Amino acid sequence: MEGYSILERFVKKTVAGVAIAFAVFLGACKDEVTGSNTDAIVFPGANVSYSQHVQPLFQQACAVGGCHAGSTAQAGLNLSPPSYNNLMNHVPRLVTSGSSGNSLLVQRLEGTIQPRMPLNGSPLNSNQLTGVRKWIDEGALNN
Repeated sequence: MEGYSILERFVKKTVAGVAIAFAVFLGACKDEVTGSNTDAIVFPGANVSYSQHVQPLFQQACAVGGCHAGSTAQAGLNLSPPSYNNLMNHVPRLVTSGSSGNSLLVQRLEGTIQPRMPLNGSPLNSNQLTGVRKWIDEGALNN
């Protein structure tokens, strides 16, 4: 950095440091948005709980990166806690209690209706898709 003033060297080093910090931050966000942190959420074969299974999955896979969170939630669907009423009262209807096969939510998560959700993220794994289906088939309770 010969030939640069002390101020110019300071600015160059600061800009480089900020760029590195920003890249690390974006890398961390990308992991969360793509759903890689959702693998720890495992659904049981029966008695699926909204608060213990479905809500945490939605919070990690859907209510991140500005997608389905806060006042700017995509499609007007805020899945930030508490989200049960937002999900069940959404228009168009996303969940048909007792009938996962007729639920737009499942069709979007599985990708049978495009776009597949989470948009630009990793698809839910088979246990999670089966778990969301089971929760709906068991009555989509707020439990």
